[in-house]
Amino acid sequence: MAGTPMLPLFPLQAVLVPGAVMGLRVFEPRYLDMVGECGRSGHGFGICLIAEGDEVGAPAVPAEFGTEAVIEDFGTDDDGLLTLRVRGERRFRVLATSVRDSGLVEARVDWLEEVPSAARLRPEHALLGTLLERIFDQVGRPPGAEGSIDDAVWVGWRLLEMLPMPEERRAAMLGVDDPHKRLDGLLELIG
Repeated sequence: MAGTPMLPLFPLQAVLVPGAVMGLRVFEPRYLDMVGECGRSGHGFGICLIAEGDEVGAPAVPAEFGTEAVIEDFGTDDDGLLTLRVRGERRFRVLATSVRDSGLVEARVDWLEEVPSAARLRPEHALLGTLLERIFDQVGRPPGAEGSIDDAVWVGWRLLEMLPMPEERRAAMLGVDDPHKRLDGLLELIG
């Protein structure tokens, strides 16, 4: 659609899921400019898994699905590089991309609807709630991870954040709208 604002992207070899916190080190001019724009506009940017290319250098091709990253805090590390703490917000599907002269990839996106958190964990997914509780007992809750073990949406995102799996699988799960189907996919993964 003409006139639709483009979402700047930060393609990575990692996936950000809704509600998760991620630390970033920013040093390339294109991303420093992007952070400045986001700070001035009050908007976030998109994080997508890299489908083709690398994190540094030539613009990478983003995966089909990503998550909006909202900056929660920033600072500098011992090397003087900008550090960010971002939190995952809305999911999106990449419809089209373009590359600015600076090398920054931006995308026209379709924002994906989230099922309200009233989706209760079904009996067939109770094992996943127990697994998440055991993970929290071992490693603690991630920063800001406030939610209920009875909430299918929240349990799915936290397990997707914390379970070891190929990043391509994690990225594909971003495209699953139904929280119960997302949990079915996680059951298959651990089964």
